[in-house]
Amino acid sequence: MAVAALLAGCAGSGARSRPGAEGAAEADLPAPVRSVLKNGMRLIVQEHRAADVVAVYLFIGVGVRYEKPDELGYAHFQEHMLFKGTDRFGPGYIDRTVEGVGGRSNAMTSFDYTAFYIVLPTEATATGVELLHDMAFDSTFAPAEVAREREVIFEEDRIAQDNPRTAIIRQLYGLVFAGNPYGRPVLGTRETMLAATQARLRAFNRHYYVPENMTLVVAGPVSPVAVRAMVDGTFGRDPATGYKTPPAPAPRPLSGMVRRTVERPEQQAHLAMGWQAPRSDDPQGDALDLVTTILAGTESSRLARRLRDQERLVSSVTMSYSALMGGGIASLRADLEAKDVDRVEQIILEEIAKMQESGPTEEERRLAVTKFEAQHAFDTETSEGLAYAYGLAETTWTLDAELHYVDRLRHITREQIRDAARRYLSRTSYARLAFVPRATK
Repeated sequence: MAVAALLAGCAGSGARSRPGAEGAAEADLPAPVRSVLKNGMRLIVQEHRAADVVAVYLFIGVGVRYEKPDELGYAHFQEHMLFKGTDRFGPGYIDRTVEGVGGRSNAMTSFDYTAFYIVLPTEATATGVELLHDMAFDSTFAPAEVAREREVIFEEDRIAQDNPRTAIIRQLYGLVFAGNPYGRPVLGTRETMLAATQARLRAFNRHYYVPENMTLVVAGPVSPVAVRAMVDGTFGRDPATGYKTPPAPAPRPLSGMVRRTVERPEQQAHLAMGWQAPRSDDPQGDALDLVTTILAGTESSRLARRLRDQERLVSSVTMSYSALMGGGIASLRADLEAKDVDRVEQIILEEIAKMQESGPTEEERRLAVTKFEAQHAFDTETSEGLAYAYGLAETTWTLDAELHYVDRLRHITREQIRDAARRYLSRTSYARLAFVPRATK
């Protein structure tokens, strides 16, 4: 499952990706230790002694879907501002401190969460915990820094819009989730960004950055007892506020086809198709993961073989399922020539019909599961991968479901995959967006 389709990051790094912690159990790691502080904050500690490096991730349950119409982009703005000075430390201190011990830091924002992380040597674990605490609770949002970061965000948005592969997926979400917060822009609008002041950003921070809405994950060669003591001495001192997570609004069902064609300056065309899909806590999403993988999730998938290798109509095609707390999306993207857009769409629907009629072969089912096993093992072979997987799961679904995800995939049958295609990949109700070269005058 793809999480990063609409992920915004300060310098680098989806919807739930289910990166998979099953590899942790298979590697004979001890089980993660989960606890809840008195103020409601959740702490997960994973001993992982493959390297002398610790990953400290702080997840906050706030993203685009929590924003009011006049706050669009504020969750992402926090991501920028929390690195720009606290009551104790001025601008640049956090970066200098982390880099000074050979570490690195970054952050990311999606629809359901914002996350900050620091990766550094094990002996500096306490430093990482203290820095994240100060960033979350004591950032200053200095007006000069707000103005500076606003321009950075504008440039970030320009880059995203200039990249057709990023822009088409962002616009596809707007079609699939029309009238729903999941269809809003992660980076906000120019109007809401210009209206963002120190007072408004600080108020947003004070409302959502509270212990009950946070998960801290520490993974590396650490002791759960020692980490708990560090956290009790920092995050544990902050009082509970009574915050309750608002329910995620369900999207309005698509009825019929939503079609849009956009002229762009690029010479190549791009096609995107999207279907509404299960929310993050719906176990039926597991079978849809396998459907999208078999159709266009690998180099040897059905659509890659037919569209790219046999008929040579596309240069690339990919498909994935991204789960959100209020709903999900199955999305497909292809790079092609403008003259072939309609033909490619027709073939995609033909292959979906075949899947709905007879399901996958046993070999396809087995290869799809193997692909997930390999990807999950890769994603969770590091402390950083495990910390991200656990924090995402705790915030948007459950840690227990994450730990058993791959095992559930292994038990999904061909009939369940066929039925998921029937239920979720309608051939008459979906969104279709095409980027085509701008006509010359």
